[in-house]
Amino acid sequence: MVFEAAAQAIQPIVWETTLDKVIPRTKDVKSFRFKKPEGFRYLAGQWMYINIRIGGVEKMHHFTMSSSPTEDYIEFTKKITDSEYSQALDRMRPGDWAKLNAPFGEFTYAGESIKIGALTGGIGITPLRSICRYCVDMRLPADIIMLYSNKTVDDIVFREELEEMQKADSHLTIKHVITRQPDWKGLKGHIDGTMVKEQIPDYKERVFYICGPPSMNEALKKALKTLDIPDEKIKLEDFTGY
Repeated sequence: MVFEAAAQAIQPIVWETTLDKVIPRTKDVKSFRFKKPEGFRYLAGQWMYINIRIGGVEKMHHFTMSSSPTEDYIEFTKKITDSEYSQALDRMRPGDWAKLNAPFGEFTYAGESIKIGALTGGIGITPLRSICRYCVDMRLPADIIMLYSNKTVDDIVFREELEEMQKADSHLTIKHVITRQPDWKGLKGHIDGTMVKEQIPDYKERVFYICGPPSMNEALKKALKTLDIPDEKIKLEDFTGY
């Protein structure tokens, strides 16, 4: 199967839908789950534009889908901030209208038989949650080792689900890295080349998926370059404006 062709075959379309539920994930992160329109198709890791009404005016923002193509809903997960759009989202209730324009993006996994090294932090987990959920549900051959950085254990988005997915799929390993919790017994500090080399010993065999704010992505890409990982084996997704 040619996976690039599969990605190109899914063209963006505008869909109307309604909010189904809002799910708190951490103290300041929530998932917004929408009814999945009939015929809606996308690849794990893709993103969409979402229009909502604010004061009677449609306003648009882009979000990665944290849901997997295997699930019967569309979901994105966001840190709630003081922005007008974020506050309007936080006021939404089940049944409220939304318009989706999707799918977009090439930070995807569609079933290729590859080894993945995933590096992320905070809300950057969202496309990787989609990819991991897809792999587990489809029983795919991808071997994934993820280093996931957060300030504290309480900031880990999807923590219980990530643990459940690891138990369900021996090909998935998630290692939490905590930066601001002195009593944490696991990995501490920031993800760098030394940590990647120690925690992902077969790093030279892997394709790396990096997702986070631009500054984090740039630092992680430089770390991989010190390990002689070529550009063609690095996939980046920048999270801006959050």
